[in-house]
Amino acid sequence: MRARYFAIALFLVFGASFALAQSQGQSQRGSGADTRRSGYQDMGPALQQMQDDDTANPGMLFVQQGSKLWSARVGVAGKACADCHGDAATSMKGVAARYPAIPPGADRPVDLEGRIDLCRTERQQAPAFARDSQDSLALQAFVAAQSRGQPIAPPDDPRLSSWRVQGEEIYRRRQGQLNLSCAICHDENAGKKLAGVTIPQAHPTGYPVYRLEWQGLGSLRRRLRNCLFGIRAELYPVGAPEYVALELYLMERAKGMTMEAPAVRP
Repeated sequence: MRARYFAIALFLVFGASFALAQSQGQSQRGSGADTRRSGYQDMGPALQQMQDDDTANPGMLFVQQGSKLWSARVGVAGKACADCHGDAATSMKGVAARYPAIPPGADRPVDLEGRIDLCRTERQQAPAFARDSQDSLALQAFVAAQSRGQPIAPPDDPRLSSWRVQGEEIYRRRQGQLNLSCAICHDENAGKKLAGVTIPQAHPTGYPVYRLEWQGLGSLRRRLRNCLFGIRAELYPVGAPEYVALELYLMERAKGMTMEAPAVRP
């Protein structure tokens, strides 16, 4: 009998929380106020200072490594990224804020990692990086760092529409043994605490990010896989297009927010 009363009480509390979240969301949309928050704003002052100070931000170690890879001549072609793109501070400014995108001659979008690998295999005639390898993350971090302070600007490409629809469907779909969706955590319960940590709104403003939990730099795909594992859902294969579709939706959802890579997170 106690268990029954507890279940009813839990249901009522969840229902009240859901209704409050819905009413607040409708009110905020009606007011026209932009209530989106970066994960940076949900951190304490110490972590914010760590991210802001390039001498303390551990992600900058990867950026330094990436700058060396940018100038290294590799592959059969013996070319460096700099040979084609020149000064990254100029040529790569805003690039990370526009990915995923469909590269020339392709029919499906790739994320920033995929675009770097295309350059390696097609232009440098070198093997693609292993997924989420340190070299790949370092070069991604170096390129993404050139877009710090730039607004997220997803491409206005109609070919991406169906991919974004797929990404939103994944975001809102309940799945896993816990029967949760991304939206339940990051829309309806954002700002609340989970294991002592504030639940963020899940805007991809700082990837690749240095997470204290990982003690290293990681990609958005790694974070998505962590979330799927956390709700006890089946993981997509590492190179699955579903990750790109979900990233496309998340970037559209964060349109206009400021890039801050490489970010620091708990």
